[in-house]
Amino acid sequence: MTQKPFIVGITGGSASGKTSFLKGLIDAFTEDEICLISQDNYYKTLDQIPRDEIGVPNFDLPETIDHVQFADHIRRLHEGKTVETQEYTFNNPNAVPKKLLLRPTPIIVVEGIFVFHFEDVSEQLDLKIFINATNKIKFERRMVRDQAERALSPEMIKHQWEYHVRPTYREYIKPHKAKADLVIPNNHHYQRGLEVVIGYLKGKVATLPSR
Repeated sequence: MTQKPFIVGITGGSASGKTSFLKGLIDAFTEDEICLISQDNYYKTLDQIPRDEIGVPNFDLPETIDHVQFADHIRRLHEGKTVETQEYTFNNPNAVPKKLLLRPTPIIVVEGIFVFHFEDVSEQLDLKIFINATNKIKFERRMVRDQAERALSPEMIKHQWEYHVRPTYREYIKPHKAKADLVIPNNHHYQRGLEVVIGYLKGKVATLPSR
């Protein structure tokens, strides 16, 4: 019987460094060895996103994610099926979403801030990795990133941090850190942790047949 893919879940608070860590991880393997499925592509439409007291959409809540479809796509990959989906463009009317073709490679990486919170996702994970950083460092990174990449004002970034990001981290993300198989500190760098993960998964690839 063909062995099933090995599924790795990666989470952490906003601006903890997940994106950089994931890039380093994905770059260490070929397309035939690893596949990434991201929670970001399962956001609901803007009209379904809750708004806070001043009318700002709050994307940092579990109910903004179609976790049923997310979990179903992970399950299909685990069963050896190819999944077709669309890139989420964060409701940008000028962006044309790309079609995404996800293939059942030996290693499947599932990433997002709620991948440990959603039980139908979490129960499918073979290895759970938590990227950790202090609130101070995460806020500083988010301030730089959101001004450069999302053209947000410092005032809006502070508002989102205080009323969206921090409450969500406390309630839906941090409590699951204790369930992680591996916690990787990323206040300054994550290289040693990344090397450990790559080495472990290289061993898995050697025993799991490619499709």
